[in-house]
Amino acid sequence: MKPQHTSRRGFLKAGGSAGALLALGFSLPAQAGDVVLHKIEKTALGLELSPYILIDDTGKITLLNPRPDMGQGTYQSMPALIAEELEVSFDQIHIIQTNGQGKYGAQLSGGSSSVRTRWIPMRKAGAAVREMLIQAAANKWKVPVAECFAENAKVIHRPSGKSFPYAELVEEASRLEIPKEPKLKDPKDFKLLGKNIPKPDVPLKVTGRAQFGIDVEVPGMLYASIERSPSIHGKVISFDDAAALKVPGVKKVLKAERAMPHLTVETVAVVATNYWAAMEGRRKLKVQWEKKDPTYLATDTYSARLKELAGKESSDFAGNKGDFAAAYAGAARKIQASYETPFAAHAAMEPVNATAWFKGDSLEIWAPTQGPDGTISELARYLNLKPEQVKVNVTFLGGAFGRKAYLDFVKEAAFLSKAVGAPVKLLWTREDDMTQGPYRPAMLSVLEGGIDAQGKITAFHHKIITESIQEQVFKADLKGKADGWTEEGIGEKDSPIEVPNIRRSYLKARTDLPIVWWRSVYASTNVFGHESFIDELAHAAGRDPLDLRLELFKDSPRFVKVLETLAEKSGYRQKRPAGKAMGIAIARSFSTICAHAFTVAKTKDGVKIEKVVSVIDCGMVVNPDNVRAQTESNVVYGLTAALKGPITYADGAIQQSNFHNYPVLRLPEMPKVEVHIIDNQEAPGGVGEPGLPPIAPALANALFNLTGKRVRKLPMELNG
Repeated sequence: MKPQHTSRRGFLKAGGSAGALLALGFSLPAQAGDVVLHKIEKTALGLELSPYILIDDTGKITLLNPRPDMGQGTYQSMPALIAEELEVSFDQIHIIQTNGQGKYGAQLSGGSSSVRTRWIPMRKAGAAVREMLIQAAANKWKVPVAECFAENAKVIHRPSGKSFPYAELVEEASRLEIPKEPKLKDPKDFKLLGKNIPKPDVPLKVTGRAQFGIDVEVPGMLYASIERSPSIHGKVISFDDAAALKVPGVKKVLKAERAMPHLTVETVAVVATNYWAAMEGRRKLKVQWEKKDPTYLATDTYSARLKELAGKESSDFAGNKGDFAAAYAGAARKIQASYETPFAAHAAMEPVNATAWFKGDSLEIWAPTQGPDGTISELARYLNLKPEQVKVNVTFLGGAFGRKAYLDFVKEAAFLSKAVGAPVKLLWTREDDMTQGPYRPAMLSVLEGGIDAQGKITAFHHKIITESIQEQVFKADLKGKADGWTEEGIGEKDSPIEVPNIRRSYLKARTDLPIVWWRSVYASTNVFGHESFIDELAHAAGRDPLDLRLELFKDSPRFVKVLETLAEKSGYRQKRPAGKAMGIAIARSFSTICAHAFTVAKTKDGVKIEKVVSVIDCGMVVNPDNVRAQTESNVVYGLTAALKGPITYADGAIQQSNFHNYPVLRLPEMPKVEVHIIDNQEAPGGVGEPGLPPIAPALANALFNLTGKRVRKLPMELNG
C-alpha cells in the first residue's frame, strides 16, 4: 500500500474528535438582562454546565437550543440569535437540544417567552465568541484588531484579504479572556434576524428524520396502555385481568397511579412487549370503579355556579384607578353584560407519551416535554431522587399548547418502569387525552360600563370568575387576593384604555376538573368578553367601534399604529355591500399587540367567514415567515375554540372522546388570512400565542354588525 500522509488537524477531522475546543456558556442571574458569560473547559463538558456554543478544531460548530420545539419555531429562532452575532449560517452549524440541566436557565417553552427573554443573552454569547475569534486572528497575524472582521465562519484581514477559518483559531481563542460587554450588531446589519430564512427542522420533519416522543425506541423496552376511570377521579374497587393476561405479549397488569398536581388517582396499566398487545389487553380488562356523584364535576352545574357568583364581591387587581362605583352610579347610561367561555381540550396532534427507564439509583426519560428543567425537578421529587440522578432527553413535540408542561404522563411512565424493572414506553390514546384532561378552565366575564351624556366612557369594570391555575396546579395561596395570571390580555399593561374610572377584579370558582395552561392561557377567554363589551359600549354610545378604540388607546401609540394599519389593510372605512359586515378586536398579550378584522357574509346556509386581516406588532422579529405562520395558526386554533364543541362533563364522564365529537377546523372551513407585521425596533414580544385572544371577539363583533345579534357564549353558531 502507498503510505498516506496527513496533518494532525486533518487526522482529527477524519476521526471526528477535537484536539482543541472553544466552549462558551452563560448564566442568567435574577436581574433581567444581566448575563454572565463563562468558558467551559473541555474536560468539564460532561458536568452540569451550560455550553451554548462549541467550536472545535475540526471545524464543527454546535449551538444549543434551550427551548423545546413544539411547532413554534425555537429550533430555528434560538440558534439564530447566536448565529447572527457569530457570523455563521445555518448550513454551518449543528443544533442540539438542552436537557434540563440547571445552568441552562429556564427551559420551559411556554408563555411565548423564548425570543423575548433570550434576545439579548444568546446574542451576547455569540458576539463574545466572535470577538474572541477576531482577537485570536489578530494575534496570529500580529495586526490591529480593528483591521479584522468575521464573516461566514472565518476571520478576514481587511487590508490583505487573508483569512482564517474559525477551526484554526479555536486553540488561540480558548486561552483569551471573555469580553464582558461584547458589542452587539446594529439591526441594520443583520443577515439572519428579520429575514425569511428556511427553518432547519422542516427537512427533518418532511423526511421523517425528526424524532418525536412517539418515535422513541429503547432496547428492551416494554409498552404500556392505561385504563382510567371515566369519572377522572374514580377509585379502583377491583379488576379482573385474566383475559388480558391471555393476550400474547402481555407481561403484566398492575394497579398504577396518575399523579396530578391537585390529586393522585388510581389506574390500571397493561404492560406488554408491543403496543398492540398492550391495547388489546386493556380492552379485555374488567375494572370496577368507585361510583361518583354524576354532578360532581358536571359542567352545566359549574356554569350555573359561575352565574351565581356574578353578584358576589370580588378582589381587585393592581392598577385600578378612579372610583368606579361612584362614576357608574352617576352615568347617564349604564351597560351590563356577561360573556362565557367553556372548558377546552388542547387536542395536540401527537397525544402525550413518554419513555422511562428507572435503573434503581437513576432515571432516564425520553419525552416530548415543554420543560425539561421542570421535568427533572418534578420527577426527582416524585421518586425521591436527587436532580442529578434524573436525565431527560427532549424530542420534538407534535403540538403541545400547554398540555405537555403538565407532567402527569411522564410520572406515569416512571412509575411503571420502576414497578416492572424495565424501560417502558407509555402512550395515551386520543380518547385518553380528550376524556382525562387537563383542560382550559371555563370562565365568566361580568362587565359593566358607564357612558356620559356626550358619549364618553366614564366607568368600566371587568370581573373575571374562574378557577385558578396558580392555585390548583402550583398551590399558590390566593386567599383574599386576585389571581394576577387571570388578567392576561386585559390588565393595566395589556389593555391601557383611557377610562377615568376603571376596575378589574377576580373571583375564584373552584373545580376539581384538572386544568392547566391552554394556548394564550387566560387571554384566550377574558379577551372575548373584554373586546366584545368595548364594541357594545361603542354601539350604545353611538360611536364607531374603531374610532372608540382609537380614542381609548390615544396615549398608547403602538396600539394606535396597529389599529390604523388594520383599518388601512382591511378596508375598514370602505362601504360594504348588503349582506356583508366587518368586525374588529385588538389585544396585547405576552408583550405583543395583535388585531384582527373579520369579514363575514350571509349565505343560504348561514354565515360564511370570507377573510381575516391580521396586524401584529411583536417588536423586532427573528423570522417574519414564522410570525405569519404562527398568526395563521392562531386563527385556526382560535376559530376552532370559537366555533366548535366545548368540553362537557355529564353523567359522570367527559362527553367528548375524539375528533368526531370534538371537531377541529377543517381545510374547507378556513377563511383567507392576510397577515401584516408592524416594522419597528421595539424589544421582541411573543408570537406563538398573541394572535389568538382577539379571534373570538372580532368574529362575534362581525356577526353583530351582520345580524344585529350579540354572541355572549362560546362556541358560537354560524349556520343555524
